[in-house]
Amino acid sequence: MTGPPIDLKALIRDVPDFPRPGILFRDITPLLQDAAAYRYVVDILTQRIGAYAPDAVVGIESRGFLFGAPVAYQLQVPFVPVRKGGKLPSEKMSVEFALEYGEGQLDIHADGLERGQRAAIVDDLLATGGTAAAAVRLVRQLGATVTAAAFVVELPALSGRERLAEIACSSLVRYDND
Repeated sequence: MTGPPIDLKALIRDVPDFPRPGILFRDITPLLQDAAAYRYVVDILTQRIGAYAPDAVVGIESRGFLFGAPVAYQLQVPFVPVRKGGKLPSEKMSVEFALEYGEGQLDIHADGLERGQRAAIVDDLLATGGTAAAAVRLVRQLGATVTAAAFVVELPALSGRERLAEIACSSLVRYDND
């Protein structure tokens, strides 16, 4: 139910020097506050992910939940959260990984996916690819496969797509040389 194209870049706010000096943060909050744009993003992500017929959608905490959950709903498949370390209450699998600003840990429930299931990963941003690559490792630890990954924003200069080379990746907004 996608309408006419929407200029998503016009709805993404640049915040200089956040979270630290020298970083230009791409804030999607204005996009989320525009109901038509939010619906447009979810519809496009659903189309792109749906083309890979996933059995589940994996959303990465926290902004990946904002897009992954409605995509899973529209595709009528389960939503599987991947959370920051220490946030899941039941038996879990964990991976540690490098972030742009330090180290991190991601967890997934041990029963989040079944062996052989096809999963698609959704997140708001693809930068260095560390977080997405960690989510791929978690999915694979459970014996499932990642068929596709979709992001709202991509920063190609940080080469994140290279870390996901064997996975079909899609992004809606790219900041090439910006």
